[in-house]
Amino acid sequence: MIGLTATLSATAAWADSSRPSAPLAYTQLADPGAEARAKALMDTLRCLVCQGQSIADSDAEMAGDMRSLVRERIAAGENPDQIRKWLVQRYGDYVTYDPPLSWVTAPLWLAPIMLLVAGFFIARRNFGRPKP
Repeated sequence: MIGLTATLSATAAWADSSRPSAPLAYTQLADPGAEARAKALMDTLRCLVCQGQSIADSDAEMAGDMRSLVRERIAAGENPDQIRKWLVQRYGDYVTYDPPLSWVTAPLWLAPIMLLVAGFFIARRNFGRPKP
C-alpha cells in the first residue's frame, strides 16, 4: 500500500513539465479594453485538460498556453470571433462551452428536451390516473 501511494505521488509530480509558462499566461495586457476582450473570450473556452473549467480558471499548462495565445492574438488586433474559429478548427467544437447545432452535437442539444418530455409522460401516467 505504501509503495502504491509513493508511485502515485511520483507520477503526479512528473505530470507537469519543467518548461517555463507561456509569456502571457499569467500576465495581463497593458490595454484594459484588449484584456477585457481576451478575458471574455477565455471565459467561453473550455480547458481541454480539466474539461470542467474555462481556460481563464484553469491552472493546467495547456490552459496557460491557450491564455497566452488568446492574449497574443488580441494584442495583434485579431477579432475574438476569428480566434474562436481558429481554436475550433484546431481543437474541435469541444473547446467551446456553446457548441453549434450539428449532426455530431445534436444529442447534446436534444437529450434534455427528450428527457423532459419522457418525464412529463411518466408523471402524467403515474399521477393522472383516478384512484379506484
